[in-house]
Amino acid sequence: MYHDYAINQELFHWESQSTTSASSPTGLRYQQHREQGSQVVLFVRRAKTGDIGTEPYTCLGTAQFQSCEGSKPMQIVWKLDRQAPVELYLEARAAA
Repeated sequence: MYHDYAINQELFHWESQSTTSASSPTGLRYQQHREQGSQVVLFVRRAKTGDIGTEPYTCLGTAQFQSCEGSKPMQIVWKLDRQAPVELYLEARAAA
């Protein structure tokens, strides 16, 4: 449904909800989270369901807004405060 993936171990591409524009309150909140005193924490999962049913999420930790493109949905790049596990990045590369 969403086009979310690891660009590398430090950058993560995330697609917002389809109704979010860059100038909307939600879009501005994403872009200005540091100035507004809030933190972004990213959770990812390999797939929605797997052999055991619903797949668990992995916490990638906090991230900082890096850049965005487009609108409805926004294409946002987050810079992770710590590197993502290498296996997560390698799996994303193999799936692409």
